[in-house]
Amino acid sequence: MKVLIVEDEKLLADSLCSLLKRTGFEAEAVYDGKSGEEYAELGIYDLLILDVMMPGLDGYTLARRVREMRCNTPILMLTAKSALEDRIQGLNAGADYYLTKPFDSRELLACINALLRRQGGQVNEMTFGNTALDLASSMLICNGRSVRLSAKEFDVMRSLMQAGDKNMSKEVILMRVWGFESNATENHVEVYIGFLRKKLASIGSNIRIEAVRRLGYHLEVDEGC
Repeated sequence: MKVLIVEDEKLLADSLCSLLKRTGFEAEAVYDGKSGEEYAELGIYDLLILDVMMPGLDGYTLARRVREMRCNTPILMLTAKSALEDRIQGLNAGADYYLTKPFDSRELLACINALLRRQGGQVNEMTFGNTALDLASSMLICNGRSVRLSAKEFDVMRSLMQAGDKNMSKEVILMRVWGFESNATENHVEVYIGFLRKKLASIGSNIRIEAVRRLGYHLEVDEGC
């Protein structure tokens, strides 16, 4: 699960990043609202954590813009503003939960897990067509046959299953799987798509990974299988 933290207090943002990484999340931090908007537009995050009071672009405005992009990613707001009116404003802007500072790290993690459960993020298995991806074992399973995926294969396959029949660009797959600072290129994506196609075929899956020029990849079910 990828989490984006948008918080102008760098020490707090980095501490939150470290906390989330220790508990098994992938986490990145940016320190102003404008950068937060640019990162959120990539559509690669499973959760956004937004501070409210930031220079340039505040958390309320950022949440509204995220929702205007038709992005349904859960939003957790962290702020020192605890008045009822502030909480209402945050929720009306598009936040799913509003947590006031200071907060206990256990409460933060409980909120994050609750939001991800609502979105179906905390599950043991993802399915598409006649095929399941076991998130615990990294196995693709179809009609009693299974094959284990490498770490990168697993991340690419999970991203495609999350997107389903919606196109996912090579750029988004690169950022989601390899990260912003990687030297990986779009050719890496093509190679791993090839690996996955072979493994899907080996277990008799009816999933096809379709390539659409300039738009990326999406999944389809081959009704003839």
